[in-house]
Amino acid sequence: MLSKSQAKAFFIGGTLIFGSIFIALTIDSMKQVPTRTHEEKMTAQVVRGKKIWDKNNCMGCHTLFGEGAYYAPELTKAFDRRGGPWLKVFLKDPEAMFPGQRKMVNYHFNDAQIEEVIAFLKWCGEVDLNGFPAKPPLRDLMIKPAAASSTPAVSRAAGPQPGIFGALCVACHSIGGQGGAVGTALDSVFARKTRDEIAIWIADPAKVKPGTLMPKLPLAQDQIDSLADYLTSFGGAR
Repeated sequence: MLSKSQAKAFFIGGTLIFGSIFIALTIDSMKQVPTRTHEEKMTAQVVRGKKIWDKNNCMGCHTLFGEGAYYAPELTKAFDRRGGPWLKVFLKDPEAMFPGQRKMVNYHFNDAQIEEVIAFLKWCGEVDLNGFPAKPPLRDLMIKPAAASSTPAVSRAAGPQPGIFGALCVACHSIGGQGGAVGTALDSVFARKTRDEIAIWIADPAKVKPGTLMPKLPLAQDQIDSLADYLTSFGGAR
């Protein structure tokens, strides 16, 4: 049993010790902030993107660094997951990318504002958060399907896909087992459709198949042609 004076000394001493530890850890954390947040990359464009984020109350639906609402996806690593080109198309018209599914409001951002929001999300994704957010447990199954459609005569090496396909299409489709598992694997699409049929489909999927979930991407004709050429580039191997 401690005497009154001993209890008082114990309380004061403990408070001073643990208070000092807390202050020291706080100072250490503050010193690490510039390095962990890559403060040198916080450009004027990033700051404007943050202002757009706040002005439109994006945290009313999304979380960022674990803070916000949980109605819509967590966006700390959105740039890593999707990439700039995909985000640009999505922010231009959210509903067009997911017909009949997405409930995100179209804020009608202009091109400059879209680039600012993307710059902000890119900066967020590069902040050192000690592994947060953790990768979803099913992420590898979605990004690397166990089985991709293919034909015996055709071999496609797995790896980064070029151009528009690598920037946009891999979010849903895969080739050589690399890409998304939301849409059909496209390893042997050339065996099912001609080059012209593929180009027509890419240009306006809903016109070919009403009710399809594939969006009409805002692609120029040369980009459509490039995609069609890529998807049929191994057709001669049959």
